[in-house]
Amino acid sequence: MPTAINLPSAHHASQWVRLLLAATLLASGAATATQAPSSDQARWQHEAQAVTITRDDWGIAHVHGKTDADAVFGMSYAQAEDDFNRVETNYLNAMGRLAETEGESAIWQDLRQKLFIDPATLKTLYAKSPTWLQALMNSWADGLNYYLATHPDVHPRVIKHFEPWMALSFSEGSIGGDIERVSLDQLEAFYGHDTPAVARVEPPASWAEPTGSNGIAIAPKLTADGHALLLINPHTSFFFRSELQMTSDAGLDAYGAVTWGQFFVYQGFNHHIGWMHTSTGADVVDEFAETIVHKDGKLFYRYGKQLRPVTTRTISVPYRAKDGSMASRSFTAYFTHHGPIVREADGKWIATALMNKPMAALEQSWLRTKASDLASYMKVAELKANSSNNTLFADDKGEIAYLHPQFIPKRDDRFDYTKPVDGSNPATDWQGLLPLDAAPHVVDPPNGWVFNTNDWPYSAAGKYSPKRADYPRYMDTFGENPRGIHATSLLTGAHDVTMASLITKAFDSYLPAFARQLPILIADYDALPASDPLKSRLKGQIAVLRSWDYRWGIASIPTSLAVFWGDTLWDKASKADTAEGLSIYDYMAEKAGAKARLQALAEASDRLQKDFGNWGTPWGEINRFQRVNGDIVQPFDDAKPSIPVPFVSSRWGSLASFGAHRWPGTKRYYGTSGNSFVAVVEFGPKVHARAITAGGESGHPDSPHFNDEAERYTTGNLRTVYYWPEQLKGHTERIYHPGS
Repeated sequence: MPTAINLPSAHHASQWVRLLLAATLLASGAATATQAPSSDQARWQHEAQAVTITRDDWGIAHVHGKTDADAVFGMSYAQAEDDFNRVETNYLNAMGRLAETEGESAIWQDLRQKLFIDPATLKTLYAKSPTWLQALMNSWADGLNYYLATHPDVHPRVIKHFEPWMALSFSEGSIGGDIERVSLDQLEAFYGHDTPAVARVEPPASWAEPTGSNGIAIAPKLTADGHALLLINPHTSFFFRSELQMTSDAGLDAYGAVTWGQFFVYQGFNHHIGWMHTSTGADVVDEFAETIVHKDGKLFYRYGKQLRPVTTRTISVPYRAKDGSMASRSFTAYFTHHGPIVREADGKWIATALMNKPMAALEQSWLRTKASDLASYMKVAELKANSSNNTLFADDKGEIAYLHPQFIPKRDDRFDYTKPVDGSNPATDWQGLLPLDAAPHVVDPPNGWVFNTNDWPYSAAGKYSPKRADYPRYMDTFGENPRGIHATSLLTGAHDVTMASLITKAFDSYLPAFARQLPILIADYDALPASDPLKSRLKGQIAVLRSWDYRWGIASIPTSLAVFWGDTLWDKASKADTAEGLSIYDYMAEKAGAKARLQALAEASDRLQKDFGNWGTPWGEINRFQRVNGDIVQPFDDAKPSIPVPFVSSRWGSLASFGAHRWPGTKRYYGTSGNSFVAVVEFGPKVHARAITAGGESGHPDSPHFNDEAERYTTGNLRTVYYWPEQLKGHTERIYHPGS
């Protein structure tokens, strides 16, 4: 029987009450949340006895099972304990079922998913899956269903029973995913011409935090103790992933960040290796402009000298009507061999091609967590089912590597695939997938470090990086970015690196984007004639910026001025300014002009004065972390407690990212994305790590682990990871079997 290590918190006590109620219901034969038959109950209870969950003093689950499938059962149960709402919501998104709870506003998001995700296809793939993968999917569903059966007071919004095949709908752990490249507005314009358009208000461009992450791997020759080091620093929406450990008697022992509802560690480490993913700039999603021909009442599209039939599929999208009843809309969706039609442009129908390999993606996502060195990791990578991520790798052999995505279609580089290509020309077709060694990669470079900050791969290892001229254009669409410049400066010449010094680098406060932009602004000011009204109006602000060292800080006034100025000018850049390859940084420095740059500083000063009473307001008074409740969309409130955050948006080159802006009814900036999970791992004789999660592990406001990491998060004070059993001694809150 499980043992309680200490007195239960109020949250744990409430859990015990729920469990007692569930046990009473089960004993009396009353209906449970899942209406599960007794055979399911018996199976779940048997599986639960093979699983032990240990909660440490940060509330993090360390799940152990006899088999890998047992561990999956336990971890899916533990995730549901921590935040079932986020687990379910991720699958409502993945399967195109969000409108069933959120109503008509989500119809187009659901349709977009269903163009690519078909339950019938996923069920077929499940039946064809290898036995070991089926066992994992079965246990994943069982763990979630057992949670619902033992928590009858939890009311799912839509999914009252999870089926194993559903795991295939969400098989690759990056935030967003390739499907989100398809514009909802354009999708609605094509398929929804007979209904009023959904009103969507685009927020200012400066409110969109750049997506992506930081990863750094350091070879033993540059470290103080001769052990490889790995920085894991995903930039996602907050609370997007849980942190946990899953182990089994079959050799599984993975720790790290797990996207809610998935059963594999997405970014983390095991006994021997660590893996960190960053969003890639490789072009792996393409659009094909199809020439449509109407003939004999049927639709065809040109392909070479042929006319091929446009195929169709009826897609039904159920949604919750305003009166609470269920309604449905049906769409006739169109497809060519390139993919589904998602919009129309210049008289052509546009088809989107992207990776759609659910089974292989799930296999690769799981198997890489059990790799033991670079060779075994690359063997798994041959599944070629990772399209959206670069990888930073390190292991206890001292190997380090930068890897490009493994799913990269081979294409004719004469064509510009960043725009729709002519679908009627067979030469534009994908020509299979590239072999792994044909993509940019770096393994054990002489300089002893590799990194990626969502910039191009051509600076991943300094002068030992892949050469841009050696690869097709479609290998990168991002180019360099300020974080890449920052990381290169920190790593060049590095030596005697330790876990502590790598953490310091990860939170280095220098902002290279402002180091480029502000001297231009200051020169604009110096060139003003004395008679210009801005000369006196901006005198104090320019003096503050002129003496700034381009480093963020809680007490920093120039940080506030620079960020408000930069955001104001950022929002003035039009899409036309940046459409032809001119970066927004080049626009600000070269095209915006002195008048716009200076006026932006005046507007920024006015905003600071209006909202905070003084343009000279310290950054920490503005930039805040606040977690009000367990909602996915937080209701921020200036009147409620919040914590100052020193770091800024990654767009200005800060490696530590905090994507924040004003919200309805607020003057302060509140963050919702950026640094989410941060870890530094050392691969010595026994791997050890430090980590931090935004806020806390639990999604329940009454839990002591709802916000217990917030202060550490804002200061970069990473805590010790309890990876080894002996580390848990004295740091254990509770040990139990699922359902007890």
